[in-house]
Amino acid sequence: MNKRNRLPADVAELLAAVVAALDLPLPAVEYGADREHYRLLERRSADVRIALGALLCHPEYPDLRDDAAYLRGCTAEHPITYTPFLPSTGEEG
Repeated sequence: MNKRNRLPADVAELLAAVVAALDLPLPAVEYGADREHYRLLERRSADVRIALGALLCHPEYPDLRDDAAYLRGCTAEHPITYTPFLPSTGEEG
């Protein structure tokens, strides 16, 4: 039987930071929200590319926890400012 290994903690931490940076709620259907969503996704994608690119350029010095902290800092610097889409429940009242 195959025994499945767990990801190393620092790898899981970096991947969680990448997911958190890129996991944005859909924008509300209001003027400009889609553009704000796109700009934020573009900004955060650039941050992810920078962090992963630096890691790939210097594979002999991986410090994945620092890279994860960098991404979390960038994500905090660029919060969601648009109104997220809230699906209607169909109930009005």
